[in-house]
Amino acid sequence: MNKGKVWLVGAGPGDPSLITVKGLHCIREATVIVHDRLVNPKLIAQAPDTCQIINVGKTPNHHPVPQEQINQILIDHALAGKNVVRLKGGDPYVFGRGGEEAESLSRHKIAFEIIPGISSSIGGLAYAGIPVTHRDYSSSFHVVTGHLCQGNEPQNWHALAKTEGTLIILMGMTRQEEICKLLIEGGKSPDTPAAAVMYASQPRQKIAKGTLSTLKQEIENQKLHAPALIVIGNVVNLSEILSFASTQVDISHESLQLVEAM
Repeated sequence: MNKGKVWLVGAGPGDPSLITVKGLHCIREATVIVHDRLVNPKLIAQAPDTCQIINVGKTPNHHPVPQEQINQILIDHALAGKNVVRLKGGDPYVFGRGGEEAESLSRHKIAFEIIPGISSSIGGLAYAGIPVTHRDYSSSFHVVTGHLCQGNEPQNWHALAKTEGTLIILMGMTRQEEICKLLIEGGKSPDTPAAAVMYASQPRQKIAKGTLSTLKQEIENQKLHAPALIVIGNVVNLSEILSFASTQVDISHESLQLVEAM
């Protein structure tokens, strides 16, 4: 039997209509879909009726399907001649462990392809009215993880405090208070604008805005919880001007159907 192929597909930040045309095509041609927890169910519903759906989703500190097992699932189905879609939230290579999975496939000489997706670190914040760069406020942005692999060196928050650009933290909600404290200790002003965004790009999106010193209280007031984005920098002040959430129309179903004609 000929080997199959694996497509590592970025599903985008949450709004299903933000997936790429190529990513949606892969889903509709898949014989197996291996998906993460945060992938919008509307995308999975685009798969053929005969497609095998495998949920390998993880929650903080709870990984029912270890990464090594996920790698093996992809390998086994590809070796069985299947068209496998590994459907991941955001972009496969932005803290999505897509690089590890691609390495594993390469070692087994299995054909694979990366279908980039819109990262929540950019697209999710855009939906909250927060541009990661702006000529008047920030000429760079830095995306970091608040949750490092066990055994890795801890993030140097004191060094990050000295960066001038927008600071975007993924997977940092459980350590939000500690992170803000370390950034202040590193020299960042306690009055630096800061925000957290939950359910980014979706109709149920929620935002908590404050400063480094008040963000914890604002998160509690708005009842935000993980997973959520944290963004720090003057661009946060643009959110009221640039937010379009109140005028957002859910066109995801129509958008997904329109792709059939392309």
